[in-house]
Amino acid sequence: MSEPLENVRGPIPGKRSTELLARLRLHESRNVTAIEERFPVVWESALGSVVTDVDGNEFLDLTSAFGVAAIGHSNPYVASAVADQVVRLAHSMGDVHPSEVRIELLERIASIVPAGLSRTYLATSGSEAIEVALKTAMLATGKAGHASFRNSYHGLSFGALEVTGIERFRKPFAGALAGHALFLDYPRAKNAADEDSAPALESARSALQKRDDIGALVVEPIQGRGGVILPPTGFLRGLREICDEFGILLVVDEIWTGFGRTGTMFACEREAVLPDLLCIGKAMGGGLPIAALVGTEAAMNAWPLSEGEALHTSTFLGNPLACAAALATIGEIERNDLVSRAKQLGVTMVSRLGNLHRHKIVQDIRGRGMMWGIELDSAASAHETVVRALSLGLLLLQAGPEGNVISITPSLVMSERQLFHAIDLLDRALAPR
Repeated sequence: MSEPLENVRGPIPGKRSTELLARLRLHESRNVTAIEERFPVVWESALGSVVTDVDGNEFLDLTSAFGVAAIGHSNPYVASAVADQVVRLAHSMGDVHPSEVRIELLERIASIVPAGLSRTYLATSGSEAIEVALKTAMLATGKAGHASFRNSYHGLSFGALEVTGIERFRKPFAGALAGHALFLDYPRAKNAADEDSAPALESARSALQKRDDIGALVVEPIQGRGGVILPPTGFLRGLREICDEFGILLVVDEIWTGFGRTGTMFACEREAVLPDLLCIGKAMGGGLPIAALVGTEAAMNAWPLSEGEALHTSTFLGNPLACAAALATIGEIERNDLVSRAKQLGVTMVSRLGNLHRHKIVQDIRGRGMMWGIELDSAASAHETVVRALSLGLLLLQAGPEGNVISITPSLVMSERQLFHAIDLLDRALAPR
C-alpha cells in the first residue's frame, strides 16, 4: 500500500477549526497563537508524516513539528513504550527517588553521544538544558560571562534568552537581562565546499581576548531558527581551539540538529569536535517533553555532590514517561538506521530543492541531511508561501531573524514518495502570485 499523501477536503481552515480557534482566542494568552483568516488549522491526529486536522483535512508535514517528530508522529514503538510505562509508574521524585527507566536512559545517552561526554542532567525543555549549561560553566570556570552568536536561538526563558541572539525576542525584556553576554558574528558558508572559516575565527578570537569574564561560548553547529545558516567547514573545530586557548567551556546546542537530523547522530561529529557541554532535546522524546545537558567529567564535576538539596532541579526531572519515550526513540533511530537515511536523502534533496531556484523570489537554498532553508526575498513572500502551502495540504514553517526563510525539517522516516511530492507542493506554493 502506498504511503498517504495530502487530502484537502474543503476550505482551509475548515468550519470546525474556525470554531475552535474562536474559542482559543477567548481564553489563551494573546501572545501565543497567531490567528488569521487563512491560518492556522487545529490538529486532531498525526501519524508518520501526515497530520489530520479537526475537519478531516490531511497534510504532509515538512516541519516534523519543530523537528520533534523525527521518527514520525505517533510512532507505534514509542506509543507502546509510554503506554506500558504509564500503568507502572507515571511520575517519580526528581532529585529524591529515581526510577529505573531514568537510570537506563542515562546509560543509553552515554552510549550514543561523542566519546568523552559521560554525565547527564535530564531537563524538561531545551531552554532548561541551556540554562543548566550556563550554570555549569560558571561553576567550572568561576566566570559569570557568556558568549554567543548574533541570530542564534537557545530558548526564551531568562537565562537562555541572555544568550539568544535574535533581537525581537530580547528587546521587550532588555531591562531585566544581565546584559553581560558577548555576541559574535556567525559566518555563513558561501557553498557546500566553503572552508574559509579563518576571518570569522579571527574576529571571535579578537573579541574574546578583550574579555576575561567569559566562561561559556554557546554555539549551534547550524543556526536553526536563525534561518538554517551553515558555517564554513572548520568553524566549529576552530572554536574548540579558541575555547581551549582562553579557558572557556564550549557549549554546543544540538537541540535541533541532534539525533540524526543532519546526517550524523550529532552535527558536531562531522568535524570530530568534542564539546565540553552538549545540549540536546526536541527529537529526543519522540513527542514527549524531555531534553538533556551532557558534559565531560571535568565540566560536570564542577557541581558539588548532592547532600539532599540539589542546586538545580525540577519537579519533573527524569519523568518516567518521557524517559521511556526517549529510550524508544533512540531505539527506533538505531534500528532503522535513520542517521544514514538522513544523510542519503540530504544528497537527493540537493537536486530536488535546486529546481526551486527558477522562482524569482528564491534567493538561496542551503542545508544538510534533513535540515534545509529556502531564503526568499521578503518575510511577506515567506508568509504567503506558508499560507498557500497550507491550502494545498502542506505544513511549512517560517524562520530567520526577518522571517524570510522557509524551514524544511521533515521526519527522518518520511518516504521518498511523500518527500518528493511535498517538494512539488512547495513548488506550487512558490509560484507567482
